[in-house]
Amino acid sequence: MKFLPDAITGPSITGYGAGWVAVNGEQIHSSIVISSAGERFAWHCTDFHALQASHFARLAEMDVELVLFGSGSHIRFPQPQWLEALYARRIGLETMDTQAACRTFNFLSGEGRKVVAALLV
Repeated sequence: MKFLPDAITGPSITGYGAGWVAVNGEQIHSSIVISSAGERFAWHCTDFHALQASHFARLAEMDVELVLFGSGSHIRFPQPQWLEALYARRIGLETMDTQAACRTFNFLSGEGRKVVAALLV
């Protein structure tokens, strides 16, 4: 039996480490949002304590079914009031550390799911 790798058409997280993630080989040293549809933009928050409802409201404007929130090196759950815009659009949110969010994004994106990774780096 011959195995072939799945063809991923959108962006892929190709590496990560303390203080960085790599998207399609490009190393990024700040918080970022990446969608399986190819959209990518800086997520203007330096750490978990800088997050506000407006950060998640911007994610609610995207055409996705699930947001993967990478909360940094430790799992930290967002305040429920920050997520109201996501709830209003019936968009799911999964919280995990950033490294787990990177791995999960690649897996779900490879399956063709409409997913976005919001990563605190």
